[in-house]
Amino acid sequence: MSNSARFWSDVDNHVLRYGGDFVPEIIDSARGSYVFTEAGRPILDFTSGQMSAILGHSHPEIVATVRHGVATLDHLYSGMLSRPVVDLSRRLAATLPDPLRKTLLLTTGAEANEAAIRLAKLVTGKFEIVSFSRSWHGMTQAAVNATYSAGRRGYGPPVPGNIAIPTPNPYRPDFRTPDGQLDWRRQLDFAFDLVDAQSVGSLAACIVEPILSSGGLIDPPAGYLTALQAKCRERGMLLIADEAQTGLCRTGTWYAFEREGVVPDILTLSKTLGAGLPLAAVITSAELEEQAHERGYLFFTTHVSDPLVAAVGNTVLDVLERDDMANRAATSGAHLRAGLEALHAKHDIVGDVRGRGLFQGLELVVDRETKQGSDELGRQVTRRCFELGLHMNIVQLPGMGGVFRIAPPLTSTEQELSEGLQILDQALTEVTSG
Repeated sequence: MSNSARFWSDVDNHVLRYGGDFVPEIIDSARGSYVFTEAGRPILDFTSGQMSAILGHSHPEIVATVRHGVATLDHLYSGMLSRPVVDLSRRLAATLPDPLRKTLLLTTGAEANEAAIRLAKLVTGKFEIVSFSRSWHGMTQAAVNATYSAGRRGYGPPVPGNIAIPTPNPYRPDFRTPDGQLDWRRQLDFAFDLVDAQSVGSLAACIVEPILSSGGLIDPPAGYLTALQAKCRERGMLLIADEAQTGLCRTGTWYAFEREGVVPDILTLSKTLGAGLPLAAVITSAELEEQAHERGYLFFTTHVSDPLVAAVGNTVLDVLERDDMANRAATSGAHLRAGLEALHAKHDIVGDVRGRGLFQGLELVVDRETKQGSDELGRQVTRRCFELGLHMNIVQLPGMGGVFRIAPPLTSTEQELSEGLQILDQALTEVTSG
């Protein structure tokens, strides 16, 4: 048996499948905007790994930080603090508007959202959590119960007190203005009429992604987040912004919520903060932190405030600040968007292009008039892209077409972006002609 055959035999015999199919080649290494198969084939990474490697793979400054940290200070007892942890907490506060200034450092987005929801419940004394009908906030208990885009069937009853509201999708409007656009104000009023009808009077928080990612790369209309916060304020609810994928320059600003000047009560960061390593953060005001502390807030985990990944987070901020990555993402994002718009003009199966900065979505349909999607069409384009040397991620949800989530590293060159667009163009052409 060859080494490759043995590898896939071991996969079949010993690897527990956790969602979807595995990529059909063995990945051996990664560098910059590319991953490399064991056979040496380069594959352009248009998803930054798991939407995380914003500085590309094996960034030399992160490599140096990890080597130093492993050799000097990697992991501590949870009650011990180190300089990297305190430095990163201070520096994150400096990137954010007041009153966001107190940080808890954890490992994953789900863990950060778990901690944020737990904090919101404790300080409000309430338990009901509102989130979008296409949300994805993680796979731990509170996070998964606020997740509606996938993974709800077959696991028994959810925790009481979770309420979904309609997702404001401008491409597929449910409430329409006379000219056929999304009437998001009427939709939002309707949503909170439903919230009030379902609530038992214990509304604690609303948790939202400023741009929904796994829900289909949906960017709510300008003004929506401001109006949503007002609905929360009227009911004494906290607003939690989950910026796992949108935070730290990806959308062309440091944070996606900045577009409207909204300041959430609690902010969660994860994927982009560690640039591919397991680092997450919960950030809130001194007032809420004090209330939580007085009430005995408890969120001990094995890797809370670990110094090694905190040092990596400091290096990520070094690079983002020094290289003005917010402006670079805006400029590169304009180049990417222009290329995607050209594909929309060329290919009838491209129904919509949306997103901000280097966080773009492209929705496939079999009919632009009806907006009917096709799972098979999405699978074929994804597979052909991979064969041609481009890794793409497609979201396929009921009632929607396949939506590509396009999130290249912020360090991607225009040449690399153009290469990816050319491969995508070729895949779309070959699939539709076939």
